[in-house]
Amino acid sequence: MSGGTLAVLALTVAAAAFVQGTSGLGFALIVAPVAGLLDPGLLPVFVLTAMIPLNLYVAWRERHSLDLRGAGWITAARLTATPAGLALLWVVPEGDLGAVVGAATVLAAVVSLAVPAFVPGPGAYVGAGVVTGLTETATGVGGPPLALVYQHRPPAELRATVALCFLVGEVASLALLFATGRGRTADMAVAVLLLPALAAGAALSRLVHRRVDAKRMRAFVLVFALVSGVALMAGG
Repeated sequence: MSGGTLAVLALTVAAAAFVQGTSGLGFALIVAPVAGLLDPGLLPVFVLTAMIPLNLYVAWRERHSLDLRGAGWITAARLTATPAGLALLWVVPEGDLGAVVGAATVLAAVVSLAVPAFVPGPGAYVGAGVVTGLTETATGVGGPPLALVYQHRPPAELRATVALCFLVGEVASLALLFATGRGRTADMAVAVLLLPALAAGAALSRLVHRRVDAKRMRAFVLVFALVSGVALMAGG
């Protein structure tokens, strides 16, 4: 990997860590399309690995706002769907994975912008968990379904609960990917190399996460996802 590519990834990771640490979503939506454009082989291991320390930090920072009931439903459904997400990797050629990420990102952004307010229940939790299990295991992008469920809840509850659900799911996805030979340690090494950039973005989010308008931040993330997803599909 060239120094220029690494620098672009570092800046992307730092910006994405700031966005997710502030709004509760956005890391994979920002990083996965960029990584897919630079090197499709980085997906999904690089994104999943990079998100683990970030979500551990956010979940601990806002642990007092956790929705444990919702997280339980989501995690159970998400773990059940993980093998099906792995199956997508066997069906979709690596060269086409970037286009799949782009299409999934655009669809998620459009749906997230269009869905009206609602009060989540077990059905919504399970649905979000299943879709997240499919998309995050295959592409590293799993935030939009969870954001949909919690988009009308207090920002701290969204950040903490989504982070916890991500954390459990990412560990499960990585374990399954490596157990079945679909994981590459080199992709994990890139994520580890970029930990300083991730830490910088996360630290910056701590300074502003209580003051930034979460609705505006969410809109920014989804618009960015729409544009980058279209670019990724065109590049594929």
